[in-house]
Amino acid sequence: MEVDCDVGDWPGADWEALAKRIAALSASVEPALHNARLTVSVLFTSDDEVHALNREWRNRDKPTNVLSFPMLTRRELQSLDAVGPPVLLGDIALAYETCSAEADEKDVALQDHAAHLLVHGFLHLAGHDHQDDAAAETMERLEIEALAKLGIANPYSVGD
Repeated sequence: MEVDCDVGDWPGADWEALAKRIAALSASVEPALHNARLTVSVLFTSDDEVHALNREWRNRDKPTNVLSFPMLTRRELQSLDAVGPPVLLGDIALAYETCSAEADEKDVALQDHAAHLLVHGFLHLAGHDHQDDAAAETMERLEIEALAKLGIANPYSVGD
């Protein structure tokens, strides 16, 4: 999977390298993402920009930590041939101020929290959601599995 990043003003880490590493880890737990034809855009941006995207595309007038904009259905992704031209899987946007505040609140490193949100975003692009308990459980299990490969603790048990 090809990952195109725009890091903006996010300080303190090699965010592009993290996004590319998380893409590979996400593909290791979600086989549908393991296709060299796929391209993904990752935007590391501000709360203001994510707020505008959230308002425009989701009719929610507030910032959020991560947004995912899939361009393929899960069925289209799963049936995508391995050979052919590049195919845009979708876009992911992370809001710095919200992500940073959440990391502080959870007492985890911003890089670890961003890794979790990126995995979450990649899984959304793969067609996963958390609309019901079973889907949420599946998504959380995949997130935990991917993050464990980086040595990042289960984000759902932080503070327990």
